[in-house]
Amino acid sequence: MTPPQAILVFPHLRVQNANAISSPLTHGFPSITAFTGLMWALERKLAQAQIPLRLHGVGVVCHHHQEQVTQGYVRTFNLTRNPVDKDGSTAAIVEEGRIHLDITLVFAVSEKPLPGTPPRLVQDARETLQQWADEAGHVLSHMRVAGGSLLPVRPALGKRVRPWMAVLPDEAKKREESFREWRRQWLPGFALVGRDDLLAERLRMLRERTPQTTLLDAWLHASRFNYQPVNPEAGDGKVRWADPLRPRGSGWIVPIPVGYAALSGQHAAGTVGNARDATVPLRFVESVYSLGEWISPHRLARLEHLLWHAETDEDKGLYRCRSGYAASAEPDDLADGTQGRDEEDIYAYT
Repeated sequence: MTPPQAILVFPHLRVQNANAISSPLTHGFPSITAFTGLMWALERKLAQAQIPLRLHGVGVVCHHHQEQVTQGYVRTFNLTRNPVDKDGSTAAIVEEGRIHLDITLVFAVSEKPLPGTPPRLVQDARETLQQWADEAGHVLSHMRVAGGSLLPVRPALGKRVRPWMAVLPDEAKKREESFREWRRQWLPGFALVGRDDLLAERLRMLRERTPQTTLLDAWLHASRFNYQPVNPEAGDGKVRWADPLRPRGSGWIVPIPVGYAALSGQHAAGTVGNARDATVPLRFVESVYSLGEWISPHRLARLEHLLWHAETDEDKGLYRCRSGYAASAEPDDLADGTQGRDEEDIYAYT
């Protein structure tokens, strides 16, 4: 596989009415699979526009979000009333979640080599890089992002809103220095990264008390606040309630869907009725869940920690997104951009 050679950045995209229901069990932000799907769709459209770029991974930084819900202790989605049916009767209300977003998308890209032409994705080709970035921004402006519509970019003081590209330095140290400069542009904001390690740790802790705990039990336990009385402080005499597994500074941990697991074998193309695409094989799937963390970009050590990439395991029937984030990685670790992984796959599905 060709390693990434550059990054393509779309800063401060204004998305209206994106899908806030990310899975049957989660809501509040689009699934990361929506952005990997956008990556593949964008690559195909770039090929049609004669832009020789291959997209390898995507990073998401959220600067602002406004979920369309009623305010209060119990919140419900703001639903739209559909027009009446052709016979004049009231149309059924289909519950849908919508959210407005201000996000920055970061793509790791490489050049598709063309026979007989010199490479154009080089450090000194600033005009070519900006031309490709502008053309890619024009292509993206006609696409949906997580089901939402892109609004026109509004210039703002102190914000870089024009798409841009930059070539990754070959040396690891210079690449980290460049990334430290780039990540300042994504502040204030929070990047979504994967934390499969926290799910594995929660499973280990729960099995110490209850050996029959399943991975799904651990995911549900980590997805909520588990308050219990804590020991009173010396001389205080008051008993306080707190979640001992969510101490101050533990991070903004959230349950997220990360892909799909197969429920059946593959059906040949055209053999299943009412399929969306009758030219490709079809497989019934269900959502795969894990844990994620919203982290400030200035706490990311390198570009690979920001990116998500798709991973397919046909034997297991697993189609999921992997995050390059490593919480304990030092700057000298993982210099090749890879991330170690436990022998047992950490994911949960229902």
